[in-house]
Amino acid sequence: MADPKGFLTVTERELPARRPVPVRIMDWKEVYEPGDSAVLRRQAGRCMDCGVPFCHQGCPLGNLIPEWNDLTWRGEGRAAIDRLHATNNFPEFTGRLCPAPCESACVLGINQPAVTIKQIEVSIIDEAFASGWVEAQPPARLTGKTVAVVGSGPAGLAAAQQLTRAGHTVAVFERDDRIGGLLRYGIPDFKMEKSHLDARLRQMSEEGTRFRAGVSIGTDISWADLRTRYDAVVIATGATLPRELAIPGRDLDGVHFAMEYLVESNKAIAGDPVSNQISAEGKHVIVIGGGDTGADCIGTAHRQGALSVTNLAIGRQPSAGRPEHQPWPMMPTVFEVSSAHEEGGERQYLASTVEFLGNEAGEVRALRVAETEFVDGRRVPKSGSEREIPADLVLIAMGFTGPEYEAYGEDGPQRTDRGAFRRDEDYASTIPGVFVAGDAGRGQSLIVWAIAEGRAAAAAVDRHLMGQTVLPAPVRPSDVAIGV
Repeated sequence: MADPKGFLTVTERELPARRPVPVRIMDWKEVYEPGDSAVLRRQAGRCMDCGVPFCHQGCPLGNLIPEWNDLTWRGEGRAAIDRLHATNNFPEFTGRLCPAPCESACVLGINQPAVTIKQIEVSIIDEAFASGWVEAQPPARLTGKTVAVVGSGPAGLAAAQQLTRAGHTVAVFERDDRIGGLLRYGIPDFKMEKSHLDARLRQMSEEGTRFRAGVSIGTDISWADLRTRYDAVVIATGATLPRELAIPGRDLDGVHFAMEYLVESNKAIAGDPVSNQISAEGKHVIVIGGGDTGADCIGTAHRQGALSVTNLAIGRQPSAGRPEHQPWPMMPTVFEVSSAHEEGGERQYLASTVEFLGNEAGEVRALRVAETEFVDGRRVPKSGSEREIPADLVLIAMGFTGPEYEAYGEDGPQRTDRGAFRRDEDYASTIPGVFVAGDAGRGQSLIVWAIAEGRAAAAAVDRHLMGQTVLPAPVRPSDVAIGV
């Protein structure tokens, strides 16, 4: 498998360099320099003949990682992309945005730095697009069945592509003015330039998938009408309800949810006029929440010219290495320095926000925070430890609680106790002919899970319509990948 002695002779983990911070914060281009093909092949050669490739189980898609590592090492890029596309519709997305649970499960990672799986993956697909190897795959025949996919994020797009290739007539509905969901308006360009999304959408259009942007189901078309017009419906709207921070001063001007801020930034970068855009320019910015969305806000604020950026997390700072209670091959919670953190700002842990403080004009001027203490397993502000942090703009990035179910009215599927849409082992909701894929049924999760569930839900829909299916179904809703 790849170079038999590669993991013995090449022990260093090499990744492309990030562009210098003073340069990259002046634009919105991706942060990485172009990779070196010789380095890439050398790193692919570190993939060892481990007998049981745990990376397969670490990846919800079941990517054939050792196979395309071997093909990359051999310089067979065309064969590598074929093996990669066999399990993953959109490696250009996962290769840039996935936190790579496969690398946490890499057998080499037991006593050496793991194989650079994510970088090899994105290099394979980038070469494939550049070489013209990513071609439309229209179905040989049509089934006469119609499917509506509601939501154009990774789960919806994966389901739509699989169902189109199976011969069904598929329409993807998106309430925003452009297709892509959070890939379009939630992910900043410095993490993934939108040209990658546009290239994949062109392929899907050539295959026959129909896109309907600017259509809000429940307003422009009722859910009842949608079910009448189509033989099956896939709900893939994501979990977009933000977690609220209900403390005094929440209604002050300058306090916003992270996605309000990121969506407006992405629209402005795309060239759209945005009136009264939320901007960090010349402001002291505080980002509440230590996850990926918070990091996206930090990087965006740097590029907009913030005076200062402070990131608050309510919990303890994670350890630098794998903690004992998360042994290999679990995906550990460790302290990470993303490209956004590298660009500046301050990160504070054990910080509980107590109150937003405002001025006479009703604008936020500061945050009152306290040290977090743990009482009976709960995180609470420690009395007497309060202090103020100046703030002109506060962004709440505390995660998401579930799909926006109110838009469905009485026509929507039943929900679980956690707010997601209820579905069975075949992704079927409580309404006949309506299926649920991705975060709408799973809750907030990883992009790789969204694509895996979109593929699996497509197989379930195909079986529902045709009585059988040849589409692969990588996961069921109850499946749990290692560490996720």
